Amino acid sequence: MFYGTLKDRGLVIAKTENGVCFIGNDAEQLVSWHEKGFPDDQLVYDESALEAEKAELEEFYAGLRKQFSFSVDFHGTPFAVRVWQELLDIPYGETVSYSDIAERIGRKGAVRAVGRAIGLNPVWVATPCHRVVGKDGKLTGYAGGLEMKRQLLEIEAQNK
Repeated sequence: MFYGTLKDRGLVIAKTENGVCFIGNDAEQLVSWHEKGFPDDQLVYDESALEAEKAELEEFYAGLRKQFSFSVDFHGTPFAVRVWQELLDIPYGETVSYSDIAERIGRKGAVRAVGRAIGLNPVWVATPCHRVVGKDGKLTGYAGGLEMKRQLLEIEAQNK
C-alpha cells in the first residue's frame, strides 16, 4: 500500500493496487487504520504513486472537478461498505440526510448505524460523506471537522 500527502490541503492519501483506500487528515490515523485492516501489508511512502489521485483532488478543490475517475477500494463491514457505496450516488452540490441514506439502502430504522458507518468513512472527499446533513438541513458531525465540511460544501455550491 502506498501513501502520500496533499500538503496544501492537509490530507493524507493511501491506495492499494485496487484503488484509493484512505483519505484523511492525519498520518497517525492512517497508521492506526492500516494496522487494524492491513496488518500483513506494508505501508510505503511514495508521493509519485499518487500523482493522478492528488491531481484530481486539487482539481476538486479548485472547483474544476465534480467527479473522481480513480477507483476506491473500501475495507469495512458489509453494512459500512454498502453505506459508503451509497454516498457515491449523492450528486455533486446536493445534500441528503442520514435517514435518506438509511432508506436508500433499505434499512429505514438504522439511522444511527448509518451515522456510525458514515463517521467511519475512510475515503474523505472522494466518498462524499460531507454531503450528508441532519434531517433539518443543519451540518452535523464530520471526521475532518465541521469547518472542513462547510468548506467542501461551499466549493460544490459555488461550482454547481
